[in-house]
Amino acid sequence: MTTSRSEAARSSRQPSTIVPDRDCQLCPRLVSFREANRAREPSWHNAPVAPFGDLKARLLIVGLAPGMQGANRTGRPFTGDYAGDLLYATLVEYGFAKGTYQARPDDGLKLIDCRIANAVHCLPPQNKPLPIEITTCRQFLAANLATMPNLRAIVALGRIAHDSVLKPLNLKGSQAPFGHGAVHQAGAFKLYDSYHCSRYNTNTGVLTPDMFRSVFAKVKADLD
Repeated sequence: MTTSRSEAARSSRQPSTIVPDRDCQLCPRLVSFREANRAREPSWHNAPVAPFGDLKARLLIVGLAPGMQGANRTGRPFTGDYAGDLLYATLVEYGFAKGTYQARPDDGLKLIDCRIANAVHCLPPQNKPLPIEITTCRQFLAANLATMPNLRAIVALGRIAHDSVLKPLNLKGSQAPFGHGAVHQAGAFKLYDSYHCSRYNTNTGVLTPDMFRSVFAKVKADLD
């Protein structure tokens, strides 16, 4: 009997938790950076950032890693930097969130049928995780996929997020090349690609708000 890609994702070996411990020691470079940031900004979160949203959601959005002024400071994915402004406004527009995003974790914003996680849970220097750090942290992303019983759609924000999702879905890069607006079938799942909603990408025109909205319009239509 063959195993579908969706079954493979759900049966992946999971760590004991779906988010690293606050003092996770798996990546020495990130540990050193975290300790330095804690000493400099003791009131900030400065720890692995847990996913945001319900495990029963049908949609999972995967980002790259916490931003220095964003999730690393506030403790909630995409909260406190420009990427969150565009992401949450888009989620509200397409019914995947409700409330008013105010760039802080106590703003009352609620996700609807949606969950947000990162490929790497800790802040990397210069927002650039090393390949070994991406590989090491993938176990937690895989556990999130495996523990979402209703998961049907995954939006990967950027190539690193895309590549991190492929292995848990039992997909090869040649089967699902990254491209903005691309949609890949993986058993019961669909993987949707988007350029990352960073300020750099929007300022340079790599990603426009309309390009970003088009991805979520497609997701919404497919889930409805």
